[in-house]
Amino acid sequence: MNVNGKPYRTIWLHPNDNSIIQVIDQRYLPHQFIIEDLATFEQVCTAIKEMHVRGAGVIGAAAAYGMYLASLEAKKNQVKDIQTFLHLAGKKLKATRPTAVNLAWAVNRQLEKIVTLNDNINLIIENSAKIAQTIAEEDVSFCQNIGKHGVKLLEDISHKKHGEVVNILTHCNAGWLGCVDNGTATSPIYEAYRRGIKVHVWVDETRPRNQGSTLTAWELGQEGVPHTIIPDNAGGHLMQHGLVDVVITGSDRTTYTGDVANKIGTYLKAVAAKDNNIPFYVALTYSAFDWEISDGVKQIPIEERDGREVKYMKGLHEGEIKEVLVTPENSPVANYGFDVTPARLITGLITERGICQPSAEGIFSLYPEKRC
Repeated sequence: MNVNGKPYRTIWLHPNDNSIIQVIDQRYLPHQFIIEDLATFEQVCTAIKEMHVRGAGVIGAAAAYGMYLASLEAKKNQVKDIQTFLHLAGKKLKATRPTAVNLAWAVNRQLEKIVTLNDNINLIIENSAKIAQTIAEEDVSFCQNIGKHGVKLLEDISHKKHGEVVNILTHCNAGWLGCVDNGTATSPIYEAYRRGIKVHVWVDETRPRNQGSTLTAWELGQEGVPHTIIPDNAGGHLMQHGLVDVVITGSDRTTYTGDVANKIGTYLKAVAAKDNNIPFYVALTYSAFDWEISDGVKQIPIEERDGREVKYMKGLHEGEIKEVLVTPENSPVANYGFDVTPARLITGLITERGICQPSAEGIFSLYPEKRC
C-alpha cells in the first residue's frame, strides 16, 4: 500500500543484508514514519510484545522471521543443542502476545520443519528463511482474496442504495498495517474504492492505544479513502440514526465454531449492530482460526496489558511526541486487550476462500481438510 505515494509492506528482509528484518514501527504513526531494523531474535520479541508491530497478520510474519533470526544466532554462537535452542526461542515468541493465534501458528509452522532437519544448521537457516518469506507472501495473497470476496457485499449495498455512499464502521486496525499488505477488514474497502464505489469509513478511535485514530485513519488517508474518526462510544448512536450500513472488523483468534476474539470493544459494536439490524462481518485469513477450541468466551486467553496504556495518552506537542497522564496517578487500571464476540452476533466471516456462516458447518465448508 502507499506511503506518500510509494508502495510499502509492513515487514521485509533488508535489501542489502538478509540478516536484518525491517518493519514499519507503528508506535510513531501517524506523526512520524520510521523504519526499524530488527537484527536479533530478542529485538523481534520486543517489537511484538511492545507493539512496534501489531495486528494478526504482521505478528505472524514477524514471528516467522524471528525464528529465522534465531537460527542465524544458533550458528553464530555455535549452539550445540540446536533443536532445544530453537524450541525455546519459539516458546518465548509465543509468550509475547498470547491471544493472537497467528503468532503460535507461524512459530509451529517453522518448528515442524526445523525438527525434521536435526542439527543441520545450514539447512535450518535456508528453510526457515523460505518459510518466513512464504508466510509473508501468503498473507498478501490471502488479504487480496478477502478484498475480492468482500467487495461483493459492498457492491450489493451500493446497488440497494442506488449508488449512494456506503458507510462502513470498523474497529481497531485490521488494515494493511496489521497485516503484511492490503489488510483484512480494509481489503474489501480498498477494492470497492478502486472500483469506483462510493465508500466512507467510520473509524473508531479504539482506546487505549488508539489504533483506529492513529493507524487506520492514517492509512485510509494515504489511499485517499473518505473517512471520519469517531469516539469509541459513538458507534451505537450512528447505527440508531441509519448512518452505518455495515460493520467489518478483523480477528485475532476465531474458534472453529465462529466465536471471534478481537480488540477490546468489538463485542459492544456487535451488540449494537444486532440491535439495529446492521450486518456485522469479520474478515480473516485461515491462520487466525483456532481449530482446537469451540467456546471463545471460556477458552480464548485474553491478554491483560500494562495499565500505563490507559493512564497515559501519546500525541504530538510542539513537534515532539509526548505522553501525558490523563487519570489520577494512583488509581488502579484493568487493561484487557481483547474481548470475544459470540458467533450468534456475527453475520458472516470473510475469508480468502469466500464468505461463510460463523458456525462449524459454515467454516468447515470452506476448510474441509480441517474437519476431524
